Formats: sequence, structure tokens, C-alpha cells
Amino acid sequence: MPTLPKGRLALLACLALPAAAPVPSHANDFATQRGIASYYHPQRFTGRPMANGDRFDPNSNSAAHRTLPFGTVVEVTNLRNGETRTVVIEDRGPFIRGRIIDLSPRIAEELGMRDSGLAAVEVRPISQADQLMEAFNRRPQQMLEVAESLD
Repeated sequence: MPTLPKGRLALLACLALPAAAPVPSHANDFATQRGIASYYHPQRFTGRPMANGDRFDPNSNSAAHRTLPFGTVVEVTNLRNGETRTVVIEDRGPFIRGRIIDLSPRIAEELGMRDSGLAAVEVRPISQADQLMEAFNRRPQQMLEVAESLD
């Protein structure tokens, strides 16, 4: 693969970003958050469409967040027991004050919060750079052609 000047590399990064994920509405949307997690009722939500259009599967690693872009991968840590799981933001919510994330029943069970229904958690988005590189790897030739046309 050819090497590019820093200016072209920055341009390629900007071109790839929309393909990787929507831009968050606020700069601190990707900051680590602490708050209360809840989980989807398994019978009430199974098979219903989520905000991204996919159907909810209680055995998935789906999660809902109010502001993180769909497809964002986050680590959720139960602050009481230290258990951590990786989830994908695929829905919007929770819409109850004080809650920051809704989890699938499977993830709630793995985090040890299924019986209580709620848990104090830390939500840490995993680097968006991973998504940027995936987008570049899917369309490198197209991005190189655009960068070269700017000469």
C-alpha cells in the first residue's frame, strides 16, 4: 500500500468517518459514563424492532443508549462485582431518569444484575478508530482516488 502525506491521511480519515459511524451530537458522547443500567424485559421486547431496524434478541449483546451512534461498541462494567461485558449500541433509551444504558437479558445475567434489575455501571466506548480502520479497509481504492484527485 502506498504511503501518503499527513494531509492526505487526514482527508482519508474524514472521508471514512461517515462510513464508519454517525458523528456523535456532542464531543463528550464518547466519554466514559457512570450511572444505572437496566435491562429489556425478555418477553415484552423479544422480536420487536429496535431503533436501528433490527429485531431484538434477548440472547444478543444489544444495548440501548440515548446518544451513542448505532454500532458503537462499549464495555459495561458492574461496579459492585467488577464483571465486564462488551455490547453494541443498537437501540435508543433508556428513557427513565437516572439510567444510562439498557442491556439485553443475557448481558444482565452475565453482569450479575438480572435478579436486582438495576446496577451501578461504568460505560466505556471502545475506540471509534477501530470502526474508521474497518471502513478504510472496505474501500481503500475509492478513498485513494479521491485523495489523488485533489492534487
